[in-house]
Amino acid sequence: MRPAFYSLAPGGWRDYVSLLHLPYTLWHLSYVAIGACLVPDVDWRLFGWTVAAFALALGVAAHALDELRGRPLGTHIPGVVLGGLAAGSLAAAAAIGIAAAAETTVWLLAFVGAGVFLVVAYNLELAGGLFHTDLWFGLAWGAFPVLTASFAQAETVTWAAVLAGAFAALLSLAQRRLSTHVRHVRRRALAVTGTIELADGTREPVTAAWLVAAPERALQTLTAATVALAAALVVVRL
Repeated sequence: MRPAFYSLAPGGWRDYVSLLHLPYTLWHLSYVAIGACLVPDVDWRLFGWTVAAFALALGVAAHALDELRGRPLGTHIPGVVLGGLAAGSLAAAAAIGIAAAAETTVWLLAFVGAGVFLVVAYNLELAGGLFHTDLWFGLAWGAFPVLTASFAQAETVTWAAVLAGAFAALLSLAQRRLSTHVRHVRRRALAVTGTIELADGTREPVTAAWLVAAPERALQTLTAATVALAAALVVVRL
């Protein structure tokens, strides 16, 4: 089986497309839109730069570090290229954050520093994996984008942002728990055997494809739902 439902056959340009984890990157960038749209008057230029910063830090840097550490997608991208992508993208994201802080509030630098730390600590599993847990996934890739985008717009932490951050963290925890099961089957199982005997006496075979089908459909549906919600909020604020 492929290591992920969205991954392409390994080799060449396809490795770089797979590296982006596009469905999940879109999912978590939607949190940026949700956070930014919590204010009545959105600064769209700042919104665009916030999305760009998270696309670089989360979509490229975090995933490059993840692939560099254990090759979960099985790409053939050289390690030095992965390292360069991670360092360059993270530096660019931080530079965007610093520039935004210069225009808005110096307190935004705290979010920039936290973001850099989370990308490195989570994906390289620093401190023996202390920051590579379900809880940290929900906080780092769910609550943090919402709170950062909202703070960049409002220049303060609002109760609306805290509640929206809780929503994003909980939804990200659901994503994590579904995807953990899928990754276990797709990336670690060598063979799956068994049957399900139904009340009417019929039997259904248990296969690897059967085990991942339902959670993957749920993940695909949740991705579409989150993107649709973010798009609706953007339309409301336009």
